[in-house]
Amino acid sequence: MIRDTHPEQTNGVRTLLGNPKKAIVRLSIPMIIAMSVQTIYSFVDAIWVSGLGPDALSAVGFFFPFFFMIIALATGLGVGAAAAISRRIGSRDKPGADAVAAHAMVMMFIVSIIVSVPCFFSIGPIFSRLGAGRVAPMATAYAQVMLLGTIVIFFAHIASALLRAEGDVRRAMYAMVGGAALNIILDPVFIYSLNLGVAGAAWASIISMSVSSSLLFYWVCIRKDTYVSITLKGFSFARSILHDILKVGLPSSIMQIAMAFSVFLLNLIAVKVGGTDGVAIFTTGWRVTMFASLPLIGMATAVVSVTGAAYGAREYTKVDVAHGYAVRVGILIELIVATLTYVFARQITALFATSGEAGRIAGELAVFIRTMCLYYPAAALGILSSALFQGIGKGMYSLVITMIRTIILVAPLAYIYADVLGMDLPGIWWGIVTGNTIGGIAAFTWARYLIKRLNDHSDQNSTTIH
Repeated sequence: MIRDTHPEQTNGVRTLLGNPKKAIVRLSIPMIIAMSVQTIYSFVDAIWVSGLGPDALSAVGFFFPFFFMIIALATGLGVGAAAAISRRIGSRDKPGADAVAAHAMVMMFIVSIIVSVPCFFSIGPIFSRLGAGRVAPMATAYAQVMLLGTIVIFFAHIASALLRAEGDVRRAMYAMVGGAALNIILDPVFIYSLNLGVAGAAWASIISMSVSSSLLFYWVCIRKDTYVSITLKGFSFARSILHDILKVGLPSSIMQIAMAFSVFLLNLIAVKVGGTDGVAIFTTGWRVTMFASLPLIGMATAVVSVTGAAYGAREYTKVDVAHGYAVRVGILIELIVATLTYVFARQITALFATSGEAGRIAGELAVFIRTMCLYYPAAALGILSSALFQGIGKGMYSLVITMIRTIILVAPLAYIYADVLGMDLPGIWWGIVTGNTIGGIAAFTWARYLIKRLNDHSDQNSTTIH
């Protein structure tokens, strides 16, 4: 039954419902650009902070797992809402898509308050108990500023997800790029000119995200020229919509929290094996790894929307084509990235050795960067297959494969290699590579099996995608 009451489809929706290969490309490129600029900001931020010395890098590193958890909750809610909206767009149910967007906004506000308030008052003692030592006050100052901006972080993620769900990735890109560019400008001002140190980096981030969120708020809530409309008048929670969002969003959040917990465990192992320098090497090098995976993350946002719309329309052949094409392109891109990263590892490391003290970790940081690049192609299998599961509403599948990869494989292998086998810090890096490679292969195998089952039971086997 067709229930789409919108007078005219937007360009984004037409792209979403069209050829899956073209949709993957058109929706991926703006997000890859946006995420690349954001990660360049992350690099610049690390470079500015590194000028304060290794203790400053370590202070930021101690908050990294907690910040990752906040992002996990925001991203999970966004993914759950985006997948539900895309499926409704595919089934031509615009009122249902509008209802999902309203639920996402209300849930965003509630969760951000629940998360930020308790953490703000307890983060200092937590750092002290985690062994932050002399960097605990610095880490606390940074963390409390970031926690003040939790609701801004949540809104930016949810609003961007709503735009991506309807194929409007360009405006999501503009907001992300604008915020990152402003952050790059504000970092040296707040860190050095205003003499706020590490806390200045946090203030620069929150102010920049606030500007970006204001732009998103204008497009989504004031201008209202999007396909999906948000109306809170007379709002009340609907159990069916909550279930549809949470069946993807909750596993996605838990999945990312599991990844954050894995990073937390790796931090503890790094402290045990290499002290605060070990944490600085890991958290600084991890920025490089995240940058290398950006093309995959950008493509994953497209896979969620495209496969969700195809699944909602019961066009399972499109689901197959979208996933297979994304994986092939992803592997090719990551092979290129891995090669360049390995060759230029020393030059990349030099960016973070801007102070004399930071230079002491340069050699081990280069080892980290070169080791990590070995699993990049396998990451394409895992990230894009998880995106498929989310798009078609099988969020638990993504969670299961992620738990196996991060908790059962990566962290234990890192500990065994580093401590039991005596490989020290390089052992941690090899544990990450081994666990992620095995997990990526397992996710891809499961995804292809699921797609085969969909097509075997589909009434649309005659559909041909060119």
